[in-house]
Order: sequence, then C-alpha cells, then structure tokens
Amino acid sequence: MTNLSSVEPIGSLGKQPSPGAPEDWKRFFSFSTDHKVIGIQYIVTSFFFFLIGGIFAMIVRGELITPEADLVDRTVYNAMFTLHGTVMLFLWTFPVLAGLANYLVPLMIGARDMAFPRLNALAFWMVPVFGIVLMGSFLAPGGPAQAGWWSYPPVSLQNPTGALISGQFLWLLAVALSGVSSILGAVNIVTTIIRMRSPGMTFFRMPVFVWAVLSAQIIQLFGLPALTAGAIMLLFDLTLGTSFFDPAKGGDPILFQHFFWFYSHPAVYVIILPIFGIFSEIFPVYARKPLFGYKVVAISSLIIVGLSAIVWVHHMFASGTPGWMRMLFMFSTMLISVPTGIKVFAWVATIWGGKLRLTSAMLFGLGGLVMFVFAGITGIMLAAVPVDIHVNNTYFVVGHFHYVIYGATVMGIYAAFYHWFPKMTGRMYNEGLGKLHFALTFIGANLNFFPMHPLGLQGMPRRVASYDPEFAFWNVVASIGAFLLGMSTLPFILNMVGSWVQGEKAPANPWRAIGIEWLVSSPPSHENFEQLPVVIAEPYGYGKSEPLVSNPDALEVIHEPN
Repeated sequence: MTNLSSVEPIGSLGKQPSPGAPEDWKRFFSFSTDHKVIGIQYIVTSFFFFLIGGIFAMIVRGELITPEADLVDRTVYNAMFTLHGTVMLFLWTFPVLAGLANYLVPLMIGARDMAFPRLNALAFWMVPVFGIVLMGSFLAPGGPAQAGWWSYPPVSLQNPTGALISGQFLWLLAVALSGVSSILGAVNIVTTIIRMRSPGMTFFRMPVFVWAVLSAQIIQLFGLPALTAGAIMLLFDLTLGTSFFDPAKGGDPILFQHFFWFYSHPAVYVIILPIFGIFSEIFPVYARKPLFGYKVVAISSLIIVGLSAIVWVHHMFASGTPGWMRMLFMFSTMLISVPTGIKVFAWVATIWGGKLRLTSAMLFGLGGLVMFVFAGITGIMLAAVPVDIHVNNTYFVVGHFHYVIYGATVMGIYAAFYHWFPKMTGRMYNEGLGKLHFALTFIGANLNFFPMHPLGLQGMPRRVASYDPEFAFWNVVASIGAFLLGMSTLPFILNMVGSWVQGEKAPANPWRAIGIEWLVSSPPSHENFEQLPVVIAEPYGYGKSEPLVSNPDALEVIHEPN
C-alpha cells in the first residue's frame, strides 16, 4: 500500500504550472512539465528519428540487392549501418518507450504527474540535443562513425583525418548524453511508481505494464552506468591519448566489450519488457478475459531483471572467453527463457477461448507475439555455444535481433499507439488504414528478416557491402521486404495525422477496457484527476461485476474536450 498522503508530486510544491489550454498545440514545443505532453513529445520526436533510421536501412538494403558494391561508397555504407543501428536504438526504441511510460504510468497508478516533473522535461530535451549531435557527424571531417553500433576498439580508435571533432567523437558524445538522459528518466519513473500510487493501489493491483516498466527501469539504473562509463573512457582514448582499450598502448579491447555488453544485452530486456506489458494490457481487453496468471506474469518481470545481469558474456563466446565461462553463461542465458516462456503461456491462455475483437491494436499484438516466439526459438539456439560459434557475426544473428527489435518490439509499439491513440488525442483512428498498415508491416517484416536466417546458416557475414553470388536470392527477397516495410509507414502516418486532425471524437473508454486511465476523459485533463482514485480490486476484472475504484464519479475534472 502506498503513500498517498501526498497527492502532490515529489519535488513540486503546489500545482504544476499550466502549459496552456488543452487545445493549444504550442505546448508540444515548450518546456512543459506535464507528463502527458512530455510523453507525446518523446513519441513524436522518436518517430521522426525512426523514419531517418529507416532511410539508412533502405540505403543498406539497396546496396545489398546485388552482389556487387555498386550503389554507395564503402565508407558511406559503413556509416549507414553504423548510424542505422545507433539511431534505431538510442533515438527511436528507448525514447518511444520512455514516451509511452511517461504518458501511461501516472494515469495507470492514479497519480497526477511524475515524481520530478522538471527532471522529466530535462531528460526529454536531451533527446533532440544528442540527435542533432549524431546527425551533425555528417559534417565532421571523414563523415560519421563507421565502427558499427557497438564501436569496438581498436576499429573505433582509428582516426585517419587526425581531426579532434571526428564522426566517432560525436558518436561517443551522443551515446554518453543518451545514457545520462535515460538514467534521469529511470530515476523519475522508479520513484513515481514506488511513491505515488493512489490509495489502494498495492503492488499486486498494479497493471502489468507498470510492473514491466518498473522492471525495465531498474535495469537502466544498474546497467546503463557501465555503458556510459565505457563510452567516456573510449572517448578519452580517442581524444586524450589514454590507453584503457587501445592494444597498441597496452590497453585491453576486451574490457570495452564487457562494459558494452554488461548493459547492452540487458538493454534488450529494457526494450522488450514494456512490450510484454503492452501485450498484457491489450490481450485481455480484446479477448474479454482476465489476464491468465496475473501475479506470476508480474513477478516474472522481476526474475528477468535478476537474470539479465548474468548473461552478457554470451555475446563474447568468440572473444577468447574461457570454456568454463562459456558453459556458465550458456546456462544462465537459457535459464531466462523460463520466466519469458511463462509470459507467453499466460498470453496464449488469456486469448484461448476469448471473444476476440481483431482491431488494429489486437492484430499488431498478435503479430508481435508470433514473431517474438520465433525470435525466442532462435535466441535459445544462439545461447548454445556450438551454434553461436558457428553463426557468430553472420546474418543469422542479424535476423534474430531484428525479429526481437522489429518483429516483437515495433509491432508492440504500434499496438500501443492504436490502443491508446483515442486516449491521447481524443480522436478515433481509421480502422481500415490501421489494418492495411498491419498487413504491410507483418508481410514486409517477415520478408525482410526471415531470409537473414538461411543466409547466416550458409555463412554470409554481416556488415559487408558485397558478397558471393550464391547469397543473391535471399538478399533480393530481404531487400524487397525492406522496401515494403518502408512503404508500410505511409498509411500509418496518414491515419495518425488525419485522425488527430479530423477523426471522430473519442469517448472516455471506446474499448470497454478496465483500467484507471479509461475512467477519465479522452484526452485527460492537465492534472488527470479531480480526486485521486481509491482502488479496491485487482486489474483485468473482465467477466466480473466488481468495480475497480470506489469513487469513479469523483475522478473527473471539468474539462472541455476538443
């Protein structure tokens, strides 16, 4: 049970300064402290960078549609795959999930805002700053970084131009700033969930999305400092002549790999745990059934957090890792499939026998689940040392990773966009365009990423601009899928922009969902609640007659919707 004595946010005495009338679009371009405005700022900004990262991917796949390197210079190709990975992770996936957490968590736990509203705004405004720094590397001598998104030394320490401000310098600066922003956000979100739940909102009355976000942000707190420190030390090696990782000066490049993967493998759980939370929110709504095994699903997120801290070395099986360490990390990596499998079984049991409504949100949720199961199977394969050594640095790894990051994560994010779009904007989206978007995305993603598995098993290495003609067939299929995937964003953009401007007005609860955020108007008012909700039941009470809160009629403030 929580403290909810203080209804006001920690660190903010009195009411938040109003960012303006609800209809005022200018608030999205201001230093607003409203968590809902910041959430949408995160989402829109990160989607802009998603499109940029997608253009980089189109160039890479355009180069790979023929065996010869005949589209762009090899240095440009190296920069494209480096920035594609960097932008998609640090400027799309992490920020968009931070945006969803910002918007939804306070509403779901019955709070009026985040614990530290100004810190929240500061964390967001660092995103466009490090985005500009990264894009500015195109103007640096020698162009952008070319060492891949993991920037292993000694490749990342090469500086043929001799310029202090090089593309690699700006890459490292951007990653360090991203780390600081994410740590600030994690402190805020964890504090909010622990200290600002409304009366009666015990831990086992929290929605699973909140459990998942809490778990993901705990990983940020213990893992991200390692990557940030590694990036700063590498920056010192590059600019100040230190020798932490430079083997020519006695440094240890393997040490950087430990810094990098200690965070960057758990980072996959930072990404996928909120997606698990989205699945857990959406499936009960559109199946009209309670979430199967709610408490076990919630606790399994924390088990994943614990195991995520002892699996990073499986990325280094081919880096001279001792045999005993390979066995230990193979076992720990496979162990993490247990809590993950529990979640999958719970979602299937939730859907099973339900009265399914195949809305756009549900279709994206189901598509994401199917692709995650495939990614999980190949993930277990990669955890096995013999398989991992065989396909190390091949397209098999790229295919597995993209099934997780695009197949499960982006599909889950789209599911969330459609599900909560009416709540965020006060407008309904076009269901036909949403289903067209799903069909193009699901087909495009599988055409794009499945061929990478046979390519990897045949031995095609990753990050090459030219290849043997025997790999041409699957590369052509993958490139066609990539272009289709690029086209799939057009109906989405048309739907979101058009519906936000001219869509049908949305009621408070268009999906008949059970959750505190659905008890207030769409969009919610500036302070969310006139009176804090008093929670009296567990979530997901579909098929039951018990109310979720004892004071539903007292929650709403006087508010004029759009």
